[in-house]
Amino acid sequence: MSSPTLPVLDLGPLRAGGDAGLANLAAEIRRAAEEVGFFYVANHGIDPALQTAAQAAALAFFARPEAEKRRVAVDRRNRGFMAMGDCRLPGAEASDLKEVFFWGPEAAPDDPEVLAGRPLVGPNNWPDFQPGLRAAVWPYYRAVLGVGAGLLRAVALSLGLDPEVFASRYRKPLGRGQLVFYPPHPAGRELPNFGAAPHCDFGCLTLLLQDDNGGLEVKTRDGRWVAAPPLEGTLVVNIGDLLARWSNDRFRSTLHRVVNRSGRRRLSIPIFYDPDSSAVVDPRDLGLPPGEAPRYEAIAAGDYILSRNKLSFAHYAKAED
Repeated sequence: MSSPTLPVLDLGPLRAGGDAGLANLAAEIRRAAEEVGFFYVANHGIDPALQTAAQAAALAFFARPEAEKRRVAVDRRNRGFMAMGDCRLPGAEASDLKEVFFWGPEAAPDDPEVLAGRPLVGPNNWPDFQPGLRAAVWPYYRAVLGVGAGLLRAVALSLGLDPEVFASRYRKPLGRGQLVFYPPHPAGRELPNFGAAPHCDFGCLTLLLQDDNGGLEVKTRDGRWVAAPPLEGTLVVNIGDLLARWSNDRFRSTLHRVVNRSGRRRLSIPIFYDPDSSAVVDPRDLGLPPGEAPRYEAIAAGDYILSRNKLSFAHYAKAED
C-alpha cells in the first residue's frame, strides 16, 4: 500500500469571508478535483464535540440487537437501517461487509415535494428506542452542510463562475447522511470481500468523517490503491458522479473502497451534499469550454441518485417484488 498522496486544503479563507486567499483555495480545489477527485479539508470549523457525540450515538445504535434495529428498516426514500448483506455495489463479487443507517433532510408527509413523489424526499426514520440518535447526529449534520455550501462556492469560483451559481439548485438540498459500521474484516476472507467494494459516489460532494482505524483506499490515475487514513482535525472530501457529470468530466469521480484490516470495529459518517431533488443538472450551466459539447443530457438530481441507489441496495428490489 502506498503512502497517502491526497492534498490537504485549508478552508480558512472560506471561513474568514471576503476575497483574501479565496482565489488560491479555489485553484487548489480545482487542481485536486481534476487530478484525483479527493482531498482533505482542514480548518473547517466544525466543533470536535459534535463529531464525538455523533460517533458515540452511532456506535450505541449499531450495538443494539439486529431485530431491534430492523424496526426502523430502510424504506424507499432511503431512510433507516440497512442490514449486513443488503448492499452489493454494481460489479462487486460479494455484498459489502457493513451496516448502514441512512437519514436526510426532514420533510413532513404533507410537504408539496413529498405529495408530488419527488425521489428521496420525505420523513426520516429515526429509532424511537434511541431518541438520542437524532439529537446527537443532527447538529453535526447541519454543521457539515454548512461546510458543503462553502465548498460549492469555491467550486464555482474555480470554474470562473459566480460563487452563487449553485444556490438556486440548493434551496432544499438532498443532504444525504449515512452512519456506516464495519466489523473487523473476517480472518481468512481476502479480497474481493470488502467493507465497501470499489465504487464512485453518486452525488456531488461527499464529506467524510472517519474514526481512527483507517481502511479507506483511493485508486489513482495509474491504477494504484493509496491509503486515505484519518488525519486529525480533517474531513475527506471527494467529487461524486453527479458533479463530474455537471462539470462535463472536468472533475474526476474516483474509485475508492474500504477494507477494515484494523482488527477492530470501524465507523464512518459520510454526508453527501447534493442539490434539491427536482434541481436539473445540465453541463451547459457550468460554462463549457469553447467548442466543447455537453457529454450528458440534463437530468433531475433526485432521479439520477435514485437510479443509482436502485442498482446497489437490496431494499429497492424487495419493494418491487
